[in-house]
Amino acid sequence: MHRRALLTALLVSALFGGCKPSAGAGAASTGDIVIGHFTSMTGNTAHFGQDTDKAVRLAVDEVNAAGGVLGRQVKVVTLDDRGDSAEASNAVTRLIDVEHASAIIGEVASSLSLAGAPVAQRRKVPMVSPSSTNPKVTQVGDMIFRVCFLDPFQGAVMAKFAKDQLKVTRVAVLKDVKNDYSLGLAAAFIKSFKELGGEVVIEQSYSAGDTDFSAQVTAIKGADVQAIYLPGYYAEVAVIARTAERLGLKIPLLGGDGWDAPDLLKIGGTALEGSYFSNHFALDTSTPRAKKFVEDFTKKYGQPPTGLGALGYDAALVVMDAMKRAGSAEPAKLRDALAATKDLDAVTGKITIDPERNAKKSAVIIKITGGALKYEASVEP
Repeated sequence: MHRRALLTALLVSALFGGCKPSAGAGAASTGDIVIGHFTSMTGNTAHFGQDTDKAVRLAVDEVNAAGGVLGRQVKVVTLDDRGDSAEASNAVTRLIDVEHASAIIGEVASSLSLAGAPVAQRRKVPMVSPSSTNPKVTQVGDMIFRVCFLDPFQGAVMAKFAKDQLKVTRVAVLKDVKNDYSLGLAAAFIKSFKELGGEVVIEQSYSAGDTDFSAQVTAIKGADVQAIYLPGYYAEVAVIARTAERLGLKIPLLGGDGWDAPDLLKIGGTALEGSYFSNHFALDTSTPRAKKFVEDFTKKYGQPPTGLGALGYDAALVVMDAMKRAGSAEPAKLRDALAATKDLDAVTGKITIDPERNAKKSAVIIKITGGALKYEASVEP
């Protein structure tokens, strides 16, 4: 009888003991405060992840040098998801279960944030994306935040700029069908451009990793358009620009923040001259806070930051500010403090988190001219 009772007790423990909410998965209350970061340190979008990680570490190093948070030092643990959705999900799991992170920063790419966010939501650990602009990201649940604007805003910004400033009325759209970011931006641009009276004459598509875009560019060339909206990532964008130049299609390319990487100009060269993209940050329109960030980043790493780097810095800043206001690194309290963020003075502007856990932000338009990126205009939400 005693043996049966013992077996029953063990069975109940096995069935229910592991089903308790894992909130924070045992985030430590002493020692270093761990912030987990999952990003693409290798792969096709490696520059996004590397630049973001450098900026996250810069923000943490500055806070640690000033005494840390809540009398404790902050430790960043970065895991490389290699641009793969399964790896992104695994990385978030490890950051929570093995590294005991109090908060997660990531990802840059919307598709990868959408892979990692359900894990953070299920485990009740707050996650802050620096630059995933697809609306679906924060819709995963109440633990998921971002410090960037959204695709509907970014797409509408470029549609309005194209119609009102460039006087474009006929456009083509060339999108990456395997990328949630690209699809979301394309849909937002098309909707806004049509509402403004413009015409989307032709739509073409490609898949991330493609290297030959001759067929798509040839089709667009035959459609008599004035610009191409190309909401992709820098590697493919640059090759598409060179293809257009080679085939004699001399019209502006228009895009989004996924263009923002040094390799864009290294690969695309003069083929990108006279093109435009929307972004979160412009090096040549710096506020005092932003100017200091650019100087510190450049001094530390030997190169200026991109807009994605600026957002990485701001994501870390928002997390650490929330910890200070919460008086705790405990995930539940941290989540509430993140939700209450208002008018935080950050590199990319003042950040307020709205009820849907998105940041209210302005956007800038960047022009590629003379082989450099130049500020063109600002657009408020």
